[in-house]
Order: sequence, then structure tokens, then C-alpha cells
Amino acid sequence: MTPITCTEAWQRAHAGACIGVLELSGVDNRSACPALEARKRELESELRKRHGGLTRAQLVGLPVMREYVRYYRRFEKTYHVLQQLESVALKGKALPAVSPLVDANFSAELDTLVLTAGHDAEKLCAPVCIDVSTEADGIVQMNGAARQLPAGDMVMRDAQGVSCSILYGQDNRSPISRATSVALYVAYAPAGVGQRAVRAQLEAILQHVRLCAARCAVEQLAVYG
Repeated sequence: MTPITCTEAWQRAHAGACIGVLELSGVDNRSACPALEARKRELESELRKRHGGLTRAQLVGLPVMREYVRYYRRFEKTYHVLQQLESVALKGKALPAVSPLVDANFSAELDTLVLTAGHDAEKLCAPVCIDVSTEADGIVQMNGAARQLPAGDMVMRDAQGVSCSILYGQDNRSPISRATSVALYVAYAPAGVGQRAVRAQLEAILQHVRLCAARCAVEQLAVYG
């Protein structure tokens, strides 16, 4: 199990926020999962029925969505899950096919709207903590781009630096790959989202992963606030 702590600085800066952690071992990410692909088709239909007639303003007003939109606006950013939901629910596009462990998370994310990162737990270097960024922090994103972080963002750090930022996503050291056998999902929820929504996200990911790896072991499933 990967121990994760929350710093006092994070608790002070983000009062009312919470973090969800789901760690799964015994997973196999090397081949496609027909059962998950079928679930994705079902979810696409559900999302179009649920949101298909809504405007962008109405999507922004959804209970969980509005808290993320508010958070991103503080930093003059747009919540990317809003754009992804529009793509599937309003424009009829399909959920992407990356790999089972990535798709399990992304599909759940569009269902619950709770922002979640997926890491290869074995690529993280202890200690791992949830913290708040400073102006001295930077991250190398999954695409190799180096980004300077603004002060005040929610981040996860390991011994080698920032491994994930709400605003700029994951680093290029620890993302899930085809070789991942221990997956760590971390959900970031600003104040107002609530622990119930976060737990629903983690449980949805677990259900999706079990379509592909029925015998995977839950190393941890917890919500910290």
C-alpha cells in the first residue's frame, strides 16, 4: 500500500476540500477489455439522455461541476471535464480508448464529474503527500511540457517533486502505462463537492476495473477531508 498524508498547509488553504484514494493491485493493463468497452457504450447513452438537452450554462450549474468551475476560474482556467462532457453528451463523440485502467477512470469521471488522476503506484517515490503549491513549484506534464505552477493549487508530491496538479494534471514520471500492475487513483475535490461524490467516483472506478480484472485486490479505498 502507498501511504499518503495530507499537509497542514493543504488543510488550511483548502478548508472543506477532500481527497479520495483508491489503490488496486493485481491488475493487467496490456490488452483491451470487451466488457469495459460495452460499459462505455452504455455510459455514452446514459450521458446523452441525462445531459443531451442542456446548454453549457446548465452543465456549469450541475452540483459537482459548478464547484470545479469555480475552482478553475480562480486561476483563470476552464475545467477540462466540462469540455469532455460536452464532447460526449452534446456532440455525440465516443469515449476514448486508451487502455483499460485509464478508460475505467475517465468513464467514471464523466459520470460523477469528480476529477481523478491515475498513477502507476510503483513509479511514485515515498513519501507521498497532498499539499498546496508554491510559486517555486513546477511540473513536467505527461506530454513533456514543463509548467510553472501558481501558488495555491492542490497538488500531490512524492520525493521527486510534484506528481500531480489539479490545474495541470499528472507528471510524466508516474502515469499508468501498459506495464502497470498496481494502480493508484487520486480524486481531488474542492470545497462543496463532498465526500459522498468522491466515494461514488472511487467505487465507479473499482466497478469498471473489475470488469477487466475481477480478482484485483483493493489495497486502500479512503476519503480524506
